[in-house]
Amino acid sequence: MESIWSQSCQIPGREPLSGNVEAEVAVIGGGMAGMLTAFALQKAGRSVVVLEANQIGSGQTRNTTAKITSQHGMIYQTLIQTIGVEGARQYAQANQWAVGAYKDMIKDHHIDCAFEVRSAYVYGSDPDVLQQEAQAARSLGLPASYVTEVGIPAPAAGAVKFEDQAQFHPLKFLRAVSEGLTVYEHTPVQTVEDDQLITPNGRVNAKDIVFACHVPFLNVPGMYFARLHQERSYVLALANAPKVEGMYISGEEGGWSFRTYGEFLLLGGEQHRTGENSSGGRYERLRQKAREWFPQSREVCHWSAQDGITPDRVPYIGRYSASRPNWYVAAGFQKWGMTTSMVASKILRDLICAADNPYAQVFDPGRFQVSDLPGIAAEGGQAVKGLVKRFFQIPAEAAADIPAGHGGIVFLHGEKVGVYKQPDGTIHPVDIRCPHLGCQLEWNPDELSWDCPCHGSRFDYDGKLISGPAQENISR
Repeated sequence: MESIWSQSCQIPGREPLSGNVEAEVAVIGGGMAGMLTAFALQKAGRSVVVLEANQIGSGQTRNTTAKITSQHGMIYQTLIQTIGVEGARQYAQANQWAVGAYKDMIKDHHIDCAFEVRSAYVYGSDPDVLQQEAQAARSLGLPASYVTEVGIPAPAAGAVKFEDQAQFHPLKFLRAVSEGLTVYEHTPVQTVEDDQLITPNGRVNAKDIVFACHVPFLNVPGMYFARLHQERSYVLALANAPKVEGMYISGEEGGWSFRTYGEFLLLGGEQHRTGENSSGGRYERLRQKAREWFPQSREVCHWSAQDGITPDRVPYIGRYSASRPNWYVAAGFQKWGMTTSMVASKILRDLICAADNPYAQVFDPGRFQVSDLPGIAAEGGQAVKGLVKRFFQIPAEAAADIPAGHGGIVFLHGEKVGVYKQPDGTIHPVDIRCPHLGCQLEWNPDELSWDCPCHGSRFDYDGKLISGPAQENISR
């Protein structure tokens, strides 16, 4: 299930860390946020190393739909109501700045990454709501308007249009950005102690440390695992489908996204909370829509993405916690990681270099206490639900009842075990307790993975870690 980006671009590999090194700044995570932050800091004169558990861009960056836009769905009316006009303006202007920053960076460094200026649209069925959203966005200084001509096959009464946004090839861009940076691949950070990062084969001493690893893997301080939840979404790349002129997303639950890359149409949708896909069928429902709307089309690849969602819909970018003033974090990008990664690079560079930043306040992770936020209670409830399920829900199936090509939970020798049965009948058993905090994992039939409904960790059918906050595999 490689994305169209992974199929069309390879980034040269780097050696793992071996031994001990020192740097002014250590960045954990070699995705878009980590690499842009490292690039900005190095340009500001800091010595920087990047530690990547797998390969550059191998996390969520390779699975994005790669839209560079301040159009983040039907968000601006809500932000004005929840965080106020000034906070909403900071959020809007930061992301609009990021669009221009990509344009300038790509031009200045002659980066060949299929960068194209496009309008962004959020479409819906209620003209009044769309017009109100357009007005809210305009009031914050964004290039927004309401239009009735949408240009996609999905049903829509109209759309909010943002002019002069952009799309690109994220891995081709990242390949260029990474060329002058010191990056250690296959170097997972096991723990961080004050100014020291400990990896399997060496240590890094750094005055400042940036966590740009999707979800921070340290539970305390910060408790980021409880301050956001994770959601998944799915994409098909279609050949022989009509091109669309802009980038489209639905402003309503259950809608679809559209954008063109070269000769391909990217059709996305079917989002759900991680760990809540036991019935499956996400890709098949997208394929049904492709057959309905584009009967001559042909699927060339499919993939999925995952991102963190904060309770107030604003990412966490800034100081990690009051008790660790030289640690920094960028997380909770709510499916708009390309634009927000650029925002993070500017805010974190300015904080580390002791410069003023006009956008930092709205993204500050310390804008509320964990115990004071109602949304955190809801996330905690989800975690408790997962733990209770582990101890009290005993499945009736026996291993023999799991069809070939499927997975599920069985009760064997007094213990619950996760089982995936290959089409040839080979059994792959795993412990279904997430090593992060012990929640019961759930089978994801669309991706043949074990997913945690509590905090979003994922494992393949053999128990190998795909993504955190867990840091280790599940046992077989």
